Amino acid sequence: MSVRRIRADLAIIGAGAGGLSVAAGAAQLGLKVVLFEKGEMGGDCLNFGCVPSKALISSANAAHAARGSGHLGVSTQGVKVDFAAVMARVHQVIADIAPIDSQERFEGLGVQVIREAAQFRDRQTVESASVRVTARKILIAAGSRASVPAIPGLDKLPFLTNESLFELKTLPEHLIILGGGPIGIELGQAFRRLGSVVTLIEAGEPLAREDRDTAEVVLTQLKKDGVRLLTHSRAIRVEAGPTVVVQGPEGEQRISGSHLLVATGRTPSTAGLNLEAAGVAYTAAGVTTDASLRTTNRRVFAVGDIAGRGQFTHLAGAHAGLFVRKAMFALPINAERLVTPRVTYSNPEIATVGLTEDQARKIHGADVKVLIQPFEDNDRARSEGDTRGFGKLVATKSGKVLGVTLVGPQAGDLILFWALALTTGLKLAQLTGVIAPYPTRGEINKRLPGAWYSGALFSPGTRLLVSILKHFS
Repeated sequence: MSVRRIRADLAIIGAGAGGLSVAAGAAQLGLKVVLFEKGEMGGDCLNFGCVPSKALISSANAAHAARGSGHLGVSTQGVKVDFAAVMARVHQVIADIAPIDSQERFEGLGVQVIREAAQFRDRQTVESASVRVTARKILIAAGSRASVPAIPGLDKLPFLTNESLFELKTLPEHLIILGGGPIGIELGQAFRRLGSVVTLIEAGEPLAREDRDTAEVVLTQLKKDGVRLLTHSRAIRVEAGPTVVVQGPEGEQRISGSHLLVATGRTPSTAGLNLEAAGVAYTAAGVTTDASLRTTNRRVFAVGDIAGRGQFTHLAGAHAGLFVRKAMFALPINAERLVTPRVTYSNPEIATVGLTEDQARKIHGADVKVLIQPFEDNDRARSEGDTRGFGKLVATKSGKVLGVTLVGPQAGDLILFWALALTTGLKLAQLTGVIAPYPTRGEINKRLPGAWYSGALFSPGTRLLVSILKHFS
């Protein structure tokens, strides 16, 4: 087959969140864009990650809520989970969103879409089986893939990752999960609530990246749900069954189940790109980029998971916006200044933006002040019968916000308030003037900065001042 040669303004490798956002923007600005995608349009988030997992979690939470609604005066009997119907809904949600990311839509915008694997031929050329594209600029947006650890025996047995899990036709009787990060925690809780026995194995601390106080709220709920957590336990080999042989605090033990899910993180998809031919440096963390998302080849940029700056769909979208500003309008950008919130979609959720308490103390030492506001004091939480969790504000003693972590229902939605505050540099004094609707869980975002000043407001000095001023009012 002859190779077709194309000259373009921009060649993009990868049709995930970052690549699609750039392709749409560049094409609508009149540039000639060629987009390569070897897999599904929409990338991991739409097909194997954010979208299907949240659809599954919503079904799991609905089953859990139905079983536990007695405290609200609603009695339910014989709650039944139809796993086939749950999975059918998961795929319907994907299908409903897919047209937004479809090849047809992007070709309608003027993007030339090549559904083949691409690799670099030289410093300004990308090629696939049928096409060779020479471009003024090239964007790597190839994303990441499930990381599979080198555990003896694992490569000889079938196992699940997030990329194959959603093809299950029957509910696992006993799901063994390797990995206690966000993916393992979210899916472990979901499958337990859907009816599976779940054993989660983690070599260190589950949710190790999160504030320990907030992580403990989630882990307590998982144990209450019936998830078996084996922490500080290392899988030393995998045998038929599947059976995982674990070395932990209680010695060696064998865990046998019906299915095995590997959720030990994600690896940037650099393999097969032939980055060496383009002079693009990379490490195990991803493609090496500077603050403008440019690689070691001045023609080549990288965004999203593969750029080594975090693996979040919303971060990939933010990178895309920065790239368009830089590459299309020659405006200065700095990816290192992005304020990126993260959420673990367990129940309750954990949402964090900025520094955790431990991170802040390592950087700022004794100049750190921490305030905690529990949902027990929130009237909406009380009325809903769910007061789990709290908000934690971390700031300097002068009142500069360093970070906020929220744990509780809807924490992922509530953290936007603090992402805005950190992005715009708002002061705590300004945040106290916000009027929060009552009763809402969002009131916690007003009470945190309010509590910051309550000590000074009701201090003996202030009381003395008021006693003097009352004679002049």
